[in-house]
This record gives sequence, C-alpha cells and structure tokens, in this order.
Amino acid sequence: MTVLWGSVFFIYGCIFGSFFNVVGLRVPKKESIITPPSHCTHCGKKLGMIDLIPVLSFIFLKGKCRRCGTKISPIYPFMEFVTGGLYALAYVQIGFKLELIIAILFISLLVIITVSDIAYMLIPDKVLLPFAITFLIGRWIIPTSPWWDSLLAAAVGFSVLFLIAIVSKGGMGGGDIKLFFVIGLVLGTINTLVTLFLASLIGSVVGIYILKKTGKGRKTPVPFGPSIAIAAIVAYFWGADFVDWYQHLFI
Repeated sequence: MTVLWGSVFFIYGCIFGSFFNVVGLRVPKKESIITPPSHCTHCGKKLGMIDLIPVLSFIFLKGKCRRCGTKISPIYPFMEFVTGGLYALAYVQIGFKLELIIAILFISLLVIITVSDIAYMLIPDKVLLPFAITFLIGRWIIPTSPWWDSLLAAAVGFSVLFLIAIVSKGGMGGGDIKLFFVIGLVLGTINTLVTLFLASLIGSVVGIYILKKTGKGRKTPVPFGPSIAIAAIVAYFWGADFVDWYQHLFI
C-alpha cells in the first residue's frame, strides 16, 4: 500500500508542480494565475492537453514548442518532478496523519518561491502572506512543540537574516528574511537554526560555483531562495537526525 499511495502522491505532486510553476512565474509579474491559459511564451500558442502532461510532455516533445519549435526551459519539468518526489516523500515519512497537511503545504510554498526566485530573484509577499496565516493557524491546530516555539522560531529566523541584511548592507533580500519568518512557524526553533546553518552552507557552495562558472564578480546577486528551500526540506524531515549526528561529532 505504501508504494501505491506513494505513487498517487507523486502523480498529484507532478500535477500541482505544474501549477506551482505558473504561480511562481506569474505572481511576481502581478499577472493572473488563471488567465490567460497556459501558452508558449514565444509564439503565444495556447497549450493543449498533449502539451500539459507533467514531465512527460517535455520528454515526448523533446523540450520544444509544437508550433514554433522554441526550446522550453527544463526548469518546468524539473520542478514538476521534484514536487512529485517531495509529495511522495512526505507521505512515506509521515503517513496519513494531520501533519501530512502541513508537509504538503510547506513543500508547495518552497517550490513556488524557488521558481520565482530563480526566475526573478524575488519572493513575493502575495505568496508568503497566505502561507504565513495558514501555518500560524495550522501549528495551533497541529502542534509539534509548545505553542510559543513556532513564534519564537519565526522571530529568530527573521531577526538573524534581518541583522545579516543590515551588516551586509543589503546583501540579504527582504523576501529571504520574510521567508525565514514563515519557515520558523513550521519548523520550530531548533530546526529553523538547522535550516539557517544548512542554507548558509549550501548557498556558499552554489554561489561560488555560479560565480566561477560565469566569471562574474563577488557582488553579483545569486538567488538564495533555492538554498533555503533545500535546507528547510532537510530540516523538516531529518532535522533531529542532523542534530544528533552533529552532537556526536563532539562527544
């Protein structure tokens, strides 16, 4: 049954991942996520069913628009596949418990902000605010720690990144700061600190790689949202294991 339900969650995750691509690309541009319907951004052709099958359409059409032949960014099928995989992981790790709702919503947020940050280096408030309200209520209904821990974590995550932004004189984006507030509501204090540590590590590695590959200067902006998203996922599912492993290094 685990394989069956895992497959169901994967399929639905891929479908929602396709929608999250739309949200992540349109909301920062203040466009409707409903109209116009999905279309080729080059020739304007409205996409049909054969064009909209998550992951598979990209493979069958060899990554090109059927009408104009323009190459389609691989970020679309990649995020669809990742969303499917994370939805399945959430089910396998949690099962049919109320916490699964929080996990699915958390993954959804992180996918959307990853798309928007990669595309525009922007994490929209219109995405963060609804999720913040939802998680604030969700953690009151489905607590995993004392009621105050989520609020403390949100304050800690926000404050640390805000201080970094001040010290670095704008080196940290406002969207990243507010994102950590929302992450804190979900993860609690310990896992928020784990996320901060891992995000800094991942972001440094990614930043160095991108700057070396592009040959640009150190002040070139690099999206930090994807690194935060990866770190938050690791902390959400394996934060306690990471803390235990880290403590054993010094015992």
